[in-house]
Amino acid sequence: MSHTQVATAQTSNVGLAQDHASKVNDGGEYLVFSLGEEHYAVDILKVQEIRGYENVTRIANAPAFIKGVTNLRGVIVPIVDLRLKFQLGQAEYTQQTVVIVINIGERVVGIVVDGVSDVISLAADQVLPPPEFGARMNSDFLAGLATVNDHMLLIMDIEHMMTSDEMALMEPAAQPA
Repeated sequence: MSHTQVATAQTSNVGLAQDHASKVNDGGEYLVFSLGEEHYAVDILKVQEIRGYENVTRIANAPAFIKGVTNLRGVIVPIVDLRLKFQLGQAEYTQQTVVIVINIGERVVGIVVDGVSDVISLAADQVLPPPEFGARMNSDFLAGLATVNDHMLLIMDIEHMMTSDEMALMEPAAQPA
């Protein structure tokens, strides 16, 4: 490797570490949920409530992972099925299936998951940065990984996911000038 390539790789790694640090901050509390056999977590401060899954009103021409919308106390809330979004097979809706209602900026969105299991506290040093997969597989929606009770926990950057072009549910938060 040339000196230029080494410097570029080091700069890239510093950028990745800073990006990871900004996503995870100083650790915190996370709501743990399952999708199939996998365990995920979202920042508890983004969670408004947890509700049982109810039928939703379908929207024509919406992607399959957007199940539709529901009226939550006068607020129309889009409902996203994460199992379909992550291509984890066909979702089965059971008594354990729930909708996690989250607040992203000024917007409320529901995410359908197989079940909620816990609220945990993680220190920043318990969370490792997500691996780089390359262009064919996007890990931008992961804020980090942690091992809890012999399970790998995938910590989601739910705000980044919901504001992505692919989701088209809301505008990204304005960046300060």
